[in-house]
Amino acid sequence: MRKIFITLLTYSFLFMNISNASENNWSFYTGMFDFSDEGKKSNLFGVQHINTEDIYFGTLQPVTGAIITADNATYFYKGFQIQNGDGAFKFTPSFTPGLYFEGDGKDLGHVIEFKTELQISFEISSNSELGFSYNHISNASLGDKNPGANSYMFNFIKKF
Repeated sequence: MRKIFITLLTYSFLFMNISNASENNWSFYTGMFDFSDEGKKSNLFGVQHINTEDIYFGTLQPVTGAIITADNATYFYKGFQIQNGDGAFKFTPSFTPGLYFEGDGKDLGHVIEFKTELQISFEISSNSELGFSYNHISNASLGDKNPGANSYMFNFIKKF
């Protein structure tokens, strides 16, 4: 598991555009990949960088991250999220295209996949949040098949 975690972090850093800002937001999460497919569901772990320096159109924050499952399926993504809420509760939808490699996990039909996600989080301190998210990964019928995957995660978001 340690080797998988180090590999995940290495790839995450390769694909990230991390600014020299004094503050970086990171999300670490774990949950169940494709919980709705009894035969292919698998535990997952992920890490995501949230670029709070570059905000587009007033609300779009760039995000970059990676997911790895217990079946060695991996998904590397880069996209945007919209954080709503200035209080303790935040509602954050996101859209992140990426590259999926099935490993010993579920065949999603194509290497190019699209992840849509909804996250609800609660601020537990000035620099930390706990959250819950749900996502759907699909290839938008780019491949011959498009089974998709529905996942849920428990998130810890930290400002460094």
